[in-house]
Amino acid sequence: MKEEKFKVINFIRELIVYVDKYLTNFPKKEIEIKNRIRNESFDLLELSYKANITSDNNKKILLLEDIIAKIKVIDFLLNLCYDKQIINNKRYIKFGEKLDDILKYTLGWKKQFKE
Repeated sequence: MKEEKFKVINFIRELIVYVDKYLTNFPKKEIEIKNRIRNESFDLLELSYKANITSDNNKKILLLEDIIAKIKVIDFLLNLCYDKQIINNKRYIKFGEKLDDILKYTLGWKKQFKE
């Protein structure tokens, strides 16, 4: 169980590094989208740490659901960037893979407390 929690956090860290590295050349008129993606990524990290230290399983499930919702928001924002041709197909796919990893492990983590 502990391994999965830390994998989620590591995947989120990788996402944050990737966001900082590959969302550098944003058009000025779209900078708000970049900032939102960045902030939502840091929120993911914070929620993961909170879920990791919370001993109340009901609260932990709620935090994990918040993480899942944030992943969906980031996915939407990245899709918007792709549609506006701010990021190319290769980067869009790479971001998607990172979000899928976070989602998969978060759902596994959540499933342990639902049973």
